[in-house]
Amino acid sequence: MPPPTSLPHTAPHAAAAPHSVTPTTPHSDIRLMHDNPILEAGWGGSGAGFDNLPRPPGRGGVGCWFCWVVVVVVVVVLDLGVGVNGYPVEDLVVNLPGQPKVEFRQYAGYVDVDVKSGRSLFYYFVEAETHPDKKPLSLWLNGGPGCSSIGGGAFTELGPFYPRGDGRSLRKNSMSWNKASNLLFVESPAGVGWSYSNTSSDYTCGDASTARDMHVFMVKWYEKFPDFKSRALFLTGESYAGHYIPQLAIALLDHNAHSTGFKFNIKGVAIGNPLLRLDRDVPATYEFFWSHGMISDEVGLTIMNKCDFDDYAYASPHNVTDSCNNAINEANQIVGEYINNYDVILDVCYPSIVEQELRLRQMATKISVGVDVCMSLERRFYFNLPEVQKALHANRTKVPYPWSMCSGVLNYSDTDGNINILPLLKRIIQNHIPVWVFSGDQDSVVPLLGSRTLIRELAHDLNFKITVPYGAWFHKGQVGGWATEYGNLLTFATVRGAAHMVPYAQPSRALHLFSSFVRGRRLPNTTHISIDD
Repeated sequence: MPPPTSLPHTAPHAAAAPHSVTPTTPHSDIRLMHDNPILEAGWGGSGAGFDNLPRPPGRGGVGCWFCWVVVVVVVVVLDLGVGVNGYPVEDLVVNLPGQPKVEFRQYAGYVDVDVKSGRSLFYYFVEAETHPDKKPLSLWLNGGPGCSSIGGGAFTELGPFYPRGDGRSLRKNSMSWNKASNLLFVESPAGVGWSYSNTSSDYTCGDASTARDMHVFMVKWYEKFPDFKSRALFLTGESYAGHYIPQLAIALLDHNAHSTGFKFNIKGVAIGNPLLRLDRDVPATYEFFWSHGMISDEVGLTIMNKCDFDDYAYASPHNVTDSCNNAINEANQIVGEYINNYDVILDVCYPSIVEQELRLRQMATKISVGVDVCMSLERRFYFNLPEVQKALHANRTKVPYPWSMCSGVLNYSDTDGNINILPLLKRIIQNHIPVWVFSGDQDSVVPLLGSRTLIRELAHDLNFKITVPYGAWFHKGQVGGWATEYGNLLTFATVRGAAHMVPYAQPSRALHLFSSFVRGRRLPNTTHISIDD
């Protein structure tokens, strides 16, 4: 979702010049920097210089080495006494480099969504920490459009591991969402991360083609993991996944309506800080700046009075007047580039310093408000280690560019961001599927101000009454955020102190929210601890 003009440092994907000290924000996926060629590259790695679209080779050349690996994997699996239950042994991740010991299994590999075009999506699946056979399946997608759910969700937000500061090993995420569910992450569409196509025209894509490919992916993934066909399925994501997840849900509902056989057992949809409707989400950014003292009264009032966001367009120059554009430019300059727009209370990370530390095998960790703000650079370094890609069965076609958080080869539609997602959420709810929208309250990119209003308007459109009045919810005796519920099916919740990437900045509160969601429980609105004690 591009901003009215290029926000000086809204893209945490920005790669700095080798000797620059330009800061980077820690992690996100909603790409707001289309107007700024310097920052467009992406915080997960350079997006420039990819003029030669990859035409990956076939799967040949592995010969007996591959046979030997398969034999070793099978022997290891049998040695551990682990039954594969029909799961694909060739996708089993035996151990990641520098990984702490765990008891759950991990799988990673490819699902071919179009054999003729040679288009394949890469996935990472991790079993629930305990009783995986009794827990649901949750799909997580990051947005962008064009950013990695494995780099984002799996390894810096809600998955079982985070990168260590050395960029060569992992540490356990004690608040991983696999405590409550089996987790599936997909790099989508083709061209993101290690997902690829042999047909370069496939990299010109949009919301519709992304949803179609994800539908095919899900059907074929269930063929790899048939035990999950009847299991409860939860569809989750953040940011531009405010488009991806509802559109996928509709595709799966259409599948169910026409299928005489297998049907997806969708039990819920949850999206965090989601792009839902531009005319509300964009002005909310400047309301956030204003309310947080990041711009002056004069500039804030000018934007509110001079900008008509009703006809705002996703693509630059966004269909706004010169006076509006000038005020927005001034606001962006005042906010400056030394602020992490995805979490305004976090410090920024300086890529050139961190990259040098990683090369010198020094610890690059930089803690701000309890969060490692340089985690994204540590993760990029880790994912580009050959031994890591080998362990993940990734990059089987040897794409001619390094792994990066956000794709440099995609030509994603710049008009699909204009789509109003509320009618899709309405249809999902009308199929009796609960929808939760949650917002980290320190995000200025897709702030809670717009999302909260949109959810209230959706409830009104559905003729839903308030079933839980707006109020605080509690986690470990403290306010976790504020929440409200409409019609027993539609929930809006904030997460106090959280970023655009809620699990990244508030992992414990995020796990509480997610666990409540998948278990069909309301967030607790009381605490047993008296404030007077």
